Amino acid sequence: MPAPENNIVPVLIIGTSVVVVLIAGLFFFVIVYQRKMIKNQVALRRLEDERQQELLKAVISAQESERKRLAEDLHDSVGQVLSAIKLKLHKIDRLSEGQNAMLAETRQLTDECIQEIRNIIHNVLPPVLTDFGLVDALEALCTKMDTNTPIQVTFTRKLTNERFASAIELTLYRIAQELFGNAVKHSEASAIHVELARNGQTLIMSFRDNGIGFNIDSVKHGFGIKNLRSRVQLINGKIDIYSKPLSGTITTINVPLPRG
Repeated sequence: MPAPENNIVPVLIIGTSVVVVLIAGLFFFVIVYQRKMIKNQVALRRLEDERQQELLKAVISAQESERKRLAEDLHDSVGQVLSAIKLKLHKIDRLSEGQNAMLAETRQLTDECIQEIRNIIHNVLPPVLTDFGLVDALEALCTKMDTNTPIQVTFTRKLTNERFASAIELTLYRIAQELFGNAVKHSEASAIHVELARNGQTLIMSFRDNGIGFNIDSVKHGFGIKNLRSRVQLINGKIDIYSKPLSGTITTINVPLPRG
C-alpha cells in the first residue's frame, strides 16, 4: 500500500498549478478590464457639448455595467473555484498532519488570492453603497483610506442617513474614489476631510486636503477635471475646485435634489 505522502505529492503539484493558472488568469482579466476602462475614459474627452449628454450617459452606464459584470464574474467563478481549492487543500493538510511546507505555502497563497478578489469586488461594486446608501458608503471609504494609507482621513455627516437616487449616490461615490486616488498619488497631503451635508434641496459633498495644491488655471482643461465635471453634469450638479500651490485643495459638489 503506497504511503500517504506519495499520494499527496501529485495532488499538491496539481493544486499549486491550478492556483497559479487562476491567479495569472485573474490578473490578465483585470488588465484587459483596465484597458477597456482607459478606452472609455478617452471617449469621454470628446463629450464636451451639452448636446452629447445622452452619449455621455451611455458611456458612463457602460462603464458601470462593466464594473458590475467584473464583480459578478470574480465572485461567481474565480472566487468559488478558489474557495473549493482552499477546502480541498485543508482536507489534504489534515491527511498530512500539517507536515508539508509546500502545502502550507499553497494554502497561504490561496487565502491571499481570495482576499485580493474580495478587495477588487468591494472596490468595483461596494456592497455597502447598494445596501445602505451613500452616507454609510462614504464613511466606510474614508475609514478604509485612513487605515490603508499614511494620510489621516476624517468624515463628517451633516444629514440623516437617508437614501438618494441611485444615479446621485453612485456618481458621488465614484467622484470620491477618484478624488482619493488623485490625492494619494499627487497631493502629498497628511490629512483629508470629507463632508456630506444637506441644505434644503441641495446635497453637498466637500473634499479638502492639506497637500501641496496646484495652479488651477494650468490644469482646468485637463482630462481629470473634465471627467469630474462631466460626471457632475450628469446629475445636474455643480463642482467648484479651489487650489493654489502650497495651500491644499478644496473640491465642493452641489447637487439639486428632486422635491418629493
